[in-house]
Amino acid sequence: MKAFPTIKMIGGALIVLASLNAYAQSSDAAATAAPAATTSAKQTRAANRALQKKVRATLARTKGLTVGNIIVRAREGVVTLEGSVPEQAQIELATNAAQAVAGVTSVKSALTIRAIGGQ
Repeated sequence: MKAFPTIKMIGGALIVLASLNAYAQSSDAAATAAPAATTSAKQTRAANRALQKKVRATLARTKGLTVGNIIVRAREGVVTLEGSVPEQAQIELATNAAQAVAGVTSVKSALTIRAIGGQ
């Protein structure tokens, strides 16, 4: 009759070990999925920064455009221009120049008109 409690204990131990193994496998799967998400987020940020640099460089090379007060933000192809320029024509010039950059899907202009040297 002593064999029956021993079998119960061994059976219980096997169930506990099996559940621990299953838990370890599921957490390993989650751990390997996380770096992939981090890598793609890093790649997205790097692509956004590269696009910002390309747009800034294009704006700086655009004749007749005062770029000193223009801030460029990029997010997945959408470029936002913020800041101020001295005249309305420069808002259009900056928007058109940004739209011409490869990788830009749309341009949002939040530029305002402010005279050079003015408050």
